[in-house]
Parts: sequence; C-alpha cells; structure tokens
Amino acid sequence: MAAASPDSGDLIVVEPARPGSPVAVVTINRPAALNALTKPMMVSLAAAFRRLGADDAVAAVVLAGRGRAFCSGVDLTAAEDVFKGDVKDVAADPVAQMELCRKPIVGAIAGFAVTAGFEIALACDILVAGRSAKFLDTHAKFGIFPSWGLSQKLSRIIGPNRAREVSLTCMPVTAEMAERWGLVNHIVDDNEVLNKAIEVAEAIARNNRNLVVLYKSVINDGFQLDLKHAQALEKSYVYNSNFQERGHKYYSGMTKEQFANMQKFIQGRSSKPSSKL
Repeated sequence: MAAASPDSGDLIVVEPARPGSPVAVVTINRPAALNALTKPMMVSLAAAFRRLGADDAVAAVVLAGRGRAFCSGVDLTAAEDVFKGDVKDVAADPVAQMELCRKPIVGAIAGFAVTAGFEIALACDILVAGRSAKFLDTHAKFGIFPSWGLSQKLSRIIGPNRAREVSLTCMPVTAEMAERWGLVNHIVDDNEVLNKAIEVAEAIARNNRNLVVLYKSVINDGFQLDLKHAQALEKSYVYNSNFQERGHKYYSGMTKEQFANMQKFIQGRSSKPSSKL
C-alpha cells in the first residue's frame, strides 16, 4: 500500500495506520463542513474502498472523519448534483463499495454521523464510538428517501420498534444508547477513537487473512438467511445457487504447502501473548 493516496482535492485521504502497517486508514477530510459529502467525494470514497478491497497488502480498513464529525451526510448545498445521478451506479456508490469490500472495515465514529453518514457507519463491520458520538437519521425531516440501506439495516440491528422511533422522530442516538442497543462495539474517550479502531483492525490483521476474508463473507451472507440455511451455507451445502460452497471448498482447495504454513502459523501464534482485545 502506498504511503498516502489523496483523492478529490485531499477530501478523501487513504494512508497506512503506521509505516508498513497492513491496516489502511480512510479519512473523510472536510472538517470545516463537518465532513459533508459532495458527489466527487462520494465517487472518491467508493474508489478508495474498491482499491483497498483488491490490495493484497491491506488486511483491514479503518474509516474515520477529521474534526468534530464523522460525517454530517450529503452536502445539501450541492444536493441536485448528488441526487440527480444514477443511484444504481455501483462504481460511484461508497456504501455499495464498502459492502463489496472483502476486507473488514472498522468505523471510528467521533462526533456526528448524520443520515448518509449514519448509513456509511452502518456499512462498517465493527464500530468504535467516542463518548460524544451521535447517530441521527434526518431523512424524514428533509423529505429525502433513504437509498443506502438505513431503512432496512437499522431495524435488523436495534429492532424494528427502536428503528421506527429513531427514523420517524429523527431522534439522536447517543453513544451509550448505541452500545446498549448493539449498534457499536466499543465506547472510548473522543481522543482515543481512532487509536482504538486501529487497535481492533490490527488485531484482525494478525490473523489468517484468507480465513478472515472468508469468515466475514460467511457471516454477512448468512445473516441474510434463516438459521437452518445459514448453517448449511457454513457447511458448504448449496441451498441457493447464488451462494458458492465455502468451508469444504476452502479446505479441499488447499495445497500441502498451505497446510504446512497453517501449522507454522498456529505454532507461532501459540508462543505469542494473546491479543489485548
């Protein structure tokens, strides 16, 4: 991974967590506008995740916002430019590219995550929030229909009754509420959000990368199924032609050298102290 990959006039910045790190940090870098997204920023953010998903040097990704907000949503002063585009253009859709990204994504939520920013947070696999973090859905207030999955994802995480109240009243969800409802994994002091997110990502990066990618895929795909079919997916029995065999295909495709490397990896891990997480 290159030392830094600035996009859209440095409004989207991609850089390693530290020199030589397998963790990439993507930063929404428009603090004066509370990281509100313009169309070029959305395109650049989508491109960043597409590149990182294909980069073998990257094991995990952290997504953060610079300044007092994670992301305050779409820049409504440029709303026409944003909304008149093709919503089915997957290549330019940051949430679609995050969902397609094979690498685990850890969201570092400091400050506000509003509407589109809330939807981007929901596209992360793991969330670390600062104590002042607030999640807010204002679609109903501004008469904008959600198109990045908030109406469906939120209810599956916090339950339909809570999701209806959050979205229909536009009530803010505090970090404490988000943790209690299972929306965020960790709450830390605001100045420790990025460090904690990197710590989580680096813990992921220390594990077998091929298995991590496969595991994320099975969890995410299985979540769309009932338990019986999800367990069958794990066992590699194909109930639906849209899904490929997973576990058995993974092991049957391994070479003797790969099995030997697995044993070395396991032996090496057993001699090291366990993760702090």
